[in-house]
Amino acid sequence: MFYNQDLALRFPKGKFAMWSVYSFTGASILASIVFSLLLFLSIDDDPVMQLLFGGLAVIFELGKFFAWYEVGERHARRNYPGMLSALGFYLVLAAISIGGSVGGINSATNKAQEHVNVQQSKVNAYNMQIQAIDEQIKLNNVAAEKYIQMERIATGVTRIQKENNKLRHEQQALAMERDNLPVVSQGSVIGLIDSLASFLNIQASTAQLGLVVFLSVLLDFFAAFFVGLIGEENRFRHQFHNMKPLTIEGFSPAESKAPELLSHFDEGDIVNEDEKTPYEQVLLALSLNRVNCSKRAVSKYLNFSTDEVDEIFKRLFDEGIVSKKANNHFQWHGVAKAEIEAV
Repeated sequence: MFYNQDLALRFPKGKFAMWSVYSFTGASILASIVFSLLLFLSIDDDPVMQLLFGGLAVIFELGKFFAWYEVGERHARRNYPGMLSALGFYLVLAAISIGGSVGGINSATNKAQEHVNVQQSKVNAYNMQIQAIDEQIKLNNVAAEKYIQMERIATGVTRIQKENNKLRHEQQALAMERDNLPVVSQGSVIGLIDSLASFLNIQASTAQLGLVVFLSVLLDFFAAFFVGLIGEENRFRHQFHNMKPLTIEGFSPAESKAPELLSHFDEGDIVNEDEKTPYEQVLLALSLNRVNCSKRAVSKYLNFSTDEVDEIFKRLFDEGIVSKKANNHFQWHGVAKAEIEAV
């Protein structure tokens, strides 16, 4: 390994972090499947068709996330045509999934709204009966005034008063029945929809549609993010374990031994390096492939300052020993063997 190669910027995630990631991923995928099932199962009441449509929903959901995982895998392998084909497949399945989730969430929200509407209809029916009794009492009072004007209090007014008392008792009984009805539980989602409709000054149905679309897309992206995270972590773990980097935990002084020289190093060169000029040391290190042809690598290997390395590389460039590539990286052209021996 050359000295300019950087160690891993991080270590693999621990068990707790990975269990958290897998839990979030499983929960989001399960929620997406459930919402899609709510729509697909409502297409037909036949149990056989429900089984078929339910299986179709599960296949679409799982296939969608596998396609997204494959997008990351092909991108990591730099197989861009394959990545685009997998991405197109994912987008088709994602559109179907989001549509199913929208329908499922919308269906569940409509059922909750229907329950609220039924309870509210019962309350409205009692209110209408109570209001009708109020109207009847008002009409009876008008008739009582006419009886008073006709001086028929004993016959007409007394009868109307008895009728009004009966109507008031009936009205009170209806009011008690109305008040004893179970309290209508609006639910947080319905309350949120009503609040959005009031805030945006739109109809409740429009607010409901916008909310379910937002939740469906968010759920899909949430699951896709964690699926991509799992794929990236698996690739990183594989690369990390293949690199087998030296860590402090893995170093044991008892097992340490004297460092051995690489096979292509000449011990005589190491002894005489201190007597050479910085330019000669750089030329020798590059000629013997001890270090990559880059300022950073040379600076790390020989412990030279940045200014020294800049000056040396300028001299190498002027002498045609190195050149600059299109990406501004240096390319080593080498020197004749006689020159290396002279150094």
